[in-house]
Amino acid sequence: MRLTFLGTGTSFGVPVVGCDCAACTSEDPRDHRTRHAAAIDLAGGCLLVDTPPELRLQLLHSKIDSVGAVWFTHIHADHVHGIDDLRVFTVRGRAALKAYVASEYHEPLSRYFRYIFDDSVAPAAGSSKPRAELIPFDAGEALTILDETVVPVVVPHAQVRAYGLRVGRLGYVTDAKTLPDAAIEAFRGVEVLVLNALWFGKAHSAHFTIEEAVEASRRVGAKRTYLTHLTHRVTQRELDRLLPSGVHAAYDGLSIEI
Repeated sequence: MRLTFLGTGTSFGVPVVGCDCAACTSEDPRDHRTRHAAAIDLAGGCLLVDTPPELRLQLLHSKIDSVGAVWFTHIHADHVHGIDDLRVFTVRGRAALKAYVASEYHEPLSRYFRYIFDDSVAPAAGSSKPRAELIPFDAGEALTILDETVVPVVVPHAQVRAYGLRVGRLGYVTDAKTLPDAAIEAFRGVEVLVLNALWFGKAHSAHFTIEEAVEASRRVGAKRTYLTHLTHRVTQRELDRLLPSGVHAAYDGLSIEI
């Protein structure tokens, strides 16, 4: 199994518009972070995690030319508003993409992007639209996706919930504030754990700090942990120096084998 980090930034991305901090002016390409997305190569194809605004650029950067299914962690704008970029995969005559979303988000996502999910809405002559089938799921309910067993894992994200996943020896979470006991148990035995983390220090109401993510990783006991959804308050060089053994800062385009 291969995991590719397509985007590792927060909703602002890095550089942040109008900012001249060390990360935003860095010449290290690893400090240039687009909004969150990842690609997981499974037995039956590529599972895309989220569709951020920069999706087209991310796919080109990582040379991904095929997507077999999509997993939505939740429906905040930075995780879904690049959904139209799926169109390229469905205009080639293939069947509609299966797009997996938590049951609680099925109706609002269908409503936000009615032009995609309502078959009665036809594109104008000469144009096209993504073709996708929304498939609702519930936390803990094992699914078969692209010939692999995938288990949704729910985590708190301020007033809402996000849905990570466990597939094989990979545990993947973004936009979590804590890992509840059920999530810890769901991730037991993973080789690689992915967690969101903003910065060092001051607590945030919706996301892990780096210290909190490191502690959550310790509780799970993963051999390797990769941090994503990082802000411009930390540079890759600082993270390489300060993170403990076994914990790494992901960056856009990083690809690892599991």
